[in-house]
Amino acid sequence: MRKTILIVVIIAILAVTVSVILISARSRAAAMESARRQPQVDQPQTISGPGLVEPLSEDIKLGSELSGKLKAVYVEEGDHVTSGQLLAELQNDDYRAQIGSAEAQVIAKEATLRKVVNGARAQERSEAMSSARAAEAVMNNARAEMERRQKLFDAGVISREENERYARECDVARAKYEEAAQRHSLVDDRAREEDQAFAEADLRLARASLEEARARYAKTLLKSPIDGTVLRKHHRNGDETEIGKVQVGQRAYVTADAFAGHKFWGRVVRVGEQLGRKNVRTDEPTERVDTKILETLVELDKGAQLPVGLRMDAFILGGSPQVASIRADQ
Repeated sequence: MRKTILIVVIIAILAVTVSVILISARSRAAAMESARRQPQVDQPQTISGPGLVEPLSEDIKLGSELSGKLKAVYVEEGDHVTSGQLLAELQNDDYRAQIGSAEAQVIAKEATLRKVVNGARAQERSEAMSSARAAEAVMNNARAEMERRQKLFDAGVISREENERYARECDVARAKYEEAAQRHSLVDDRAREEDQAFAEADLRLARASLEEARARYAKTLLKSPIDGTVLRKHHRNGDETEIGKVQVGQRAYVTADAFAGHKFWGRVVRVGEQLGRKNVRTDEPTERVDTKILETLVELDKGAQLPVGLRMDAFILGGSPQVASIRADQ
């Protein structure tokens, strides 16, 4: 009797299974038939992939060719700038003074050249001519007196000493006339070619020095080469660009976003001897990974508990206020 019940149960289960399969097959066939009857709609093909927002122009990192101390930074991150706009300026009082000195030299050399080319003024020419004529008159009178005294000496009327005295006076008068005539000739004549060439060369040298001074001053002014937007400002007013300002033993402190408002103090214990590629990344989109840097090691004071691998900002203090700002990892 038990065998009969078992067989009946198995048959019932199989019957249900077959029924479900048949019903499912019929439903699938009906769904496929309904799909064939519906109008086909073309679906557009879509291609997906990761992307990155980039500026229309190249990402330009600007810096001064000169080393020095920042006098002012005139823009902030996010500011729109135009081509030629002044962005920052180094301290340049000495460069402006050099321009003033060079300008004064140019003015002096120009005056010298004008004097060489044009000669003396009309008043100087007139004075030189008058002096020459007066000296000539004195010489003629002295010569006439000497000739008269010579005749008296030949007649035995005057002594030899008196005759010789008038002869000497005539010689002195003639020498003074020759001197005055030579001065008048120099004042009245135009400059020699070699004198003019020397004055012109002096002027060209002074002008070249002025252009050089202006070029050095221009390098203290950091201007935008294109119309664009400031992505990041790396330095603030007073930042030093001279790596020689960083020395072993200087006090330093670090800050981290996880410890807002807290400074962890330390001291510079090692300054690299060679520039190299960056080993610390800020993960900022505008960061240049090929920039050469000089690694500096700061040892924190005892008691500073910071997790290894924490990203932070380090500030090194020198004789003046903050001289360097370095992004670092703990």
